[in-house]
Amino acid sequence: MTFNYDIIVVGAGHAGCEAAAAAANLGSKTLLITMDMNKIAQMSCNPAVGGIAKGQIVREIDALGGYMGIVTDQTAIQFRMLNRSKGPAMWSPRAQSDRARFIDCWRGILENIPNLSIWQDMVQELIIEHGQVCGVRTGMNVAFHAGAVVLTNGTFLNGLLHIGRTQIRGGRIAEPAATGLTEQLISLGIQTDRMKTGTPVRIDGRSVHFDEMEEQLGENDFHKFSYLETSHRKLKQLSCWTTFTNEACHHILREGLPDSPLYNGQIKSIGPRYCPSIETKIVTFADKTQHQLFLEPEGETTQEYYLNGFSSSLPLDIQLRALQAIPAFRDVQIYRPGYAIEYDFFDPTQLRPNLETKQIRNLFFAGQINGTTGYEEAGGQGLVAGINAHINCHGGQPFILGRDEAYIGVLIDDLVTKGVDEPYRMFTSRAEYRILLRQDNADMRLTEKSYQMGLAKQDRYDLLREKKESRDAIIRFAETYSVKPQYINSGLEKLGTPPLSHGCKLFDVVLRPQTTLENLADLIPALRTELDKVPAFRKEEITEAAEILIKYSGYIKREQIIADKINRLENVRIKGKFDYNSIQSLSTEARQKLTWIDPDTIAQASRIPGVSPSDINILLVLLGR
Repeated sequence: MTFNYDIIVVGAGHAGCEAAAAAANLGSKTLLITMDMNKIAQMSCNPAVGGIAKGQIVREIDALGGYMGIVTDQTAIQFRMLNRSKGPAMWSPRAQSDRARFIDCWRGILENIPNLSIWQDMVQELIIEHGQVCGVRTGMNVAFHAGAVVLTNGTFLNGLLHIGRTQIRGGRIAEPAATGLTEQLISLGIQTDRMKTGTPVRIDGRSVHFDEMEEQLGENDFHKFSYLETSHRKLKQLSCWTTFTNEACHHILREGLPDSPLYNGQIKSIGPRYCPSIETKIVTFADKTQHQLFLEPEGETTQEYYLNGFSSSLPLDIQLRALQAIPAFRDVQIYRPGYAIEYDFFDPTQLRPNLETKQIRNLFFAGQINGTTGYEEAGGQGLVAGINAHINCHGGQPFILGRDEAYIGVLIDDLVTKGVDEPYRMFTSRAEYRILLRQDNADMRLTEKSYQMGLAKQDRYDLLREKKESRDAIIRFAETYSVKPQYINSGLEKLGTPPLSHGCKLFDVVLRPQTTLENLADLIPALRTELDKVPAFRKEEITEAAEILIKYSGYIKREQIIADKINRLENVRIKGKFDYNSIQSLSTEARQKLTWIDPDTIAQASRIPGVSPSDINILLVLLGR
C-alpha cells in the first residue's frame, strides 16, 4: 500500500505543529507523524510561553498566521507584560498556560485543518534517492512518500535522562527515545553532536506553605499574544509565587555534587548557560547565599506546580532534602524529580537560510534539532520550515526574513551563519534593530508578507488594514492639531510637566514622558473625539501603537536608516581586501574573528560574534564609504 503526501513533518512539538499547520494551510497535502498523539505540543519544561525576546517571537508567529499566540491566549492562566519600566522595544509578553488544555487546544486545531493528517508512530529512517529526500519509514515498517520532509525531533534523538547516577533512555520522562535517524544522517555526511538541558521538580501545591511566599499577580489589561479579535483569555487567572533558597539548602546540594551527573563526568555535553541548574548556580556563584525561585501553576484545576529556578539532575533524595530546607517547602511532596537530558542535534551551519539541509535536497530541520532551546524559538523555526517546504514542492522564492524584519530572522540567521556552541536562546540583545522589532508592531512588519503568500487569511489582513488606517489617522491628527497654552497649561501642570510658553502641535506635547494620548484626551476634547473613532475592541491597542510611533519616532527613523544601510552592504564584497591583523583600530577580538572567518561581505562581517558596529564602521571608512 502506498501513502503519498507533499510534505511530512516528523515530531509534533512546537516546531512540528507550526510546520505542519503552515504547510497544510498553504495547500500542501501534509502528514504529521508523532510518537504520542496525546502529547502534541507538550510543554516539556515550564508551562509558560513568551518572556524577554521570546514574546516578540510569539507575536511574529501570530502575525504570520501561526497558532502559538492563539493557543496561548486561549489557555492562559496568567499574563504579564515584562520590562514595562523600559522602552517599548524591550516590552515582552509572557503567559502561564494550562499545560493539559494547551495540548488539547493544539490538537483540536490540527485535527481540523484541511490537507493535514496525523499518524502515531516512530520514524526510524529517511527514504533518500539521488541526494533528495523522498519520504520516511517508521517503526511499524510503514513507508510514507513525500516531496519534502521536515525533522522536528526535539530532545528525542538518542535521548538519555539523568537523575543522579540513574540513567534512563528517553526523549522525556516516561517517553521513549527515537533511534535510527541520527546514525543515518551521519552516514549521509551531516555532522552531529550532543547537547544537554534539564527540567525542575514538580510539586504538589497542597504541601506548600504559600503564606511564607510572595505572591506574584498577573495583569488583566488589553494585552495578549494574538492580534485576532477572537483570541482572548478564557480561563481563571492564577498567581505565581516567589521564594528563595538558603544556606541550609545550598549545604545539602553541595553534599550531593559527587553524585551530580554534571560534576562526576556522567554528562559531557553542553547545557544552557542562561538557564543553569541549581547545582551549577551554587558552584558558579559560590558567594551567593540565596537564589530566587518561582513557583508556577501547571493548570487551572491541577495541584501540580513547576519550580522555576530549581532545575536539577541531582539524586532524588538530595533534591527533596534541599527543598525541605526552604521554609515554604518544609513539608513538600513532589510528583516527580527534576532531571537532565542529553540528546543529538545537528550543526545548523549545515542549513541554508530557508532551513533546508545543504547535503540533502528538500530535507528541513527545525527546533531543538538545530541546537536551540525554547518553545518560541522552535515554533518560529517550524513555521519558516513549513513555509519553505511548501515552496520547494510547489515553486516560488525561498521565504527568508531579514534581521531588520523579525526576531525569527535574527534567530535563523544566527543559526546558519554563526552556528551554536551551547543551546541557543533568543535575547533582545541579539537583535541589532530591536527598536524596529517591537512586540506591538509584529503584524505591521509581517502580516502583509504572509497574506501575499496565502498563509495569513483575509480576516487577519482586514484587521491589519483597519488598524493601520486608525493608527495613522491618530498620528496625522497629532501632527496637524495646534495646542494653545491658555487651554492646556493648567492640565499639563497637574500631569507634572512644564507649561507651554507658546503654541505648538499636539505631536510635540505627546513627546513628553509624562504625557500620553489618553491623559491628553482628558484635556483636549478634539483628541478624545479622534480616539473615539477607533473601533472599541481595539482602541487601547491602536492608541498604544500610535503613541509609540510618536514618542519614539526619532529613534525609529534613525534605526531604519542604519538597517537600510546594512542591507545595502550585503553586496559589498570584502573577501581578500584586508589584512585584518594590521588594522590596529579594530578591537583585538574583531581582528582575530575576521581573520579566522574571512567574511565575503561587510554584512556578513557585521554578524560575526565579537565584531562590533564600531568595527564595521572602521571597515566602511577604509573602503571609502
